[in-house]
Amino acid sequence: MQDKFENLHHKKEAAKLGGGAKRIEKQHQKGKLTARERVLYFLDEGTFEEIGMLVTHRCVDFGMQDQKFYGDGVVTGYGTVHGRLVYVFAQDFTVFGGSLSETHAEKICKVMDLALQNGAPMIGLNDSGGARIQEGVQSLGGYADIFYRNTRASGVIPQISAILGPCAGGAVYSPAITDFIYMVEQTSYMFITGPNVVKTVTNEDVTSEELGGAMTHASKSGVTHFTAGNDIDCINQIKKLLSYVPQNCEEKTPRLDYTPQDELRPKLDSILPESSNQPYDMRQVIEQITDTDSFYEVNKDFAENILVGFARIAGRSVGVVANNPMVLAGCLDVDCSRKAARFVRFCDSFNIPLLVLVDVPGFLPGTDQEWNGIIPNGAKLLYAFSEATVPRITVITRKAYGGAYDVMNSKHIGADMNLAWPNAEIAVMGAKGASEIIFRNEIKAAADPAAKLQEKEAEYADKFANPYRAAARGFVDAVIEPNETRVKLIRAFEMLQNKVATLPKKKHGNLPL
Repeated sequence: MQDKFENLHHKKEAAKLGGGAKRIEKQHQKGKLTARERVLYFLDEGTFEEIGMLVTHRCVDFGMQDQKFYGDGVVTGYGTVHGRLVYVFAQDFTVFGGSLSETHAEKICKVMDLALQNGAPMIGLNDSGGARIQEGVQSLGGYADIFYRNTRASGVIPQISAILGPCAGGAVYSPAITDFIYMVEQTSYMFITGPNVVKTVTNEDVTSEELGGAMTHASKSGVTHFTAGNDIDCINQIKKLLSYVPQNCEEKTPRLDYTPQDELRPKLDSILPESSNQPYDMRQVIEQITDTDSFYEVNKDFAENILVGFARIAGRSVGVVANNPMVLAGCLDVDCSRKAARFVRFCDSFNIPLLVLVDVPGFLPGTDQEWNGIIPNGAKLLYAFSEATVPRITVITRKAYGGAYDVMNSKHIGADMNLAWPNAEIAVMGAKGASEIIFRNEIKAAADPAAKLQEKEAEYADKFANPYRAAARGFVDAVIEPNETRVKLIRAFEMLQNKVATLPKKKHGNLPL
């Protein structure tokens, strides 16, 4: 019997070595952890239960029958993070470059099935050269099996992908279906085709970093939601994200203990500039009305004219969507509408209440926007808010003009509570533009057209550029002093915590993709 125990021990030790000590050392030289090191660091100490440790591939072509490694290039299993169950897979670049084989895919699919059955988050730590070409269609079929499960699990359990090395070809589509993507600067890449193929087909000279590096996807494409300096930073950030989200669509995020204190924020009374055309940093508003250091921004470097992220208010997890007057005056455009819409839909899928801070002069005009689909992309955000059944609260801090007023979680599309600061300007357009249209003939006929325009502009602003007409109609529930915003939000979210709302019976809606 002792021989059998020793045999098992030998196999386990071989599996832990992956592709061998030399390949592990190469991984470390690149500043990267191994797959097993990543999993053990990610999960609470002593909680990892591995599944499929002794699996090997079945390929017998191209001499592959003589090259077998236990685990077949991926570490899979489950454990806890902050005491809560999660499932995880980590691709092992030391084994065939982390390439995906039929059995490699089967291991991933097994933990995905378990995650869905048991209602717990699925975390993928990707570090793979792509499909294992020696296996041909079996590896391609394996990818499709994973994509299918990603899609079935979407909106049921949180799915998070970390790109910790190369991710090319079909391998990029699984992360793309998941809810959030992390990338590590300088060591991770995502692209459909690499620089060599791009050079051959389009004659463009581009590096891997320029084509599909972390900062490229963080700032240009918006593909990645978060960037990290190294593997440890990335894993720590994933742990942080998990603290804001529930286990599945049936649950709510656990509320942190919170001791009530003086919730007034006097700094908010002086945060707006004297001129309504001057910018200010909406992040400072978020900082004042949310719990200390709780705002975790998503897609920070992409479409910066809108801010989205998670925060806490009195210990309660909320999703924040806010116009940012520091960039493009906070106008809605193609990219920011798409960015915010996806975030809103995630929050709604997982019972996370929404806080919307509005300072928007409208949609960004121009041929570039029109030709790139501002109409359907702006409609995505409108659709996302209209569809959302979670508690939704809007605070209009300054401008809310035109169709953008409607889109930014107005009362008319189902917001539960709409508050406005006294500075709020709720109108079809700004006073100057409106006056030029309404009083065009009168201004033209005046002895001093410029003076007449100023006079009419002031008249229009006095009548319409305020929150009181909207309040009189009930479109704004209360006009509040800025300093009491946090107090009002705490009470409103508390009041709405048991909100029940259902959508009409249907298979699914037809989002304007």
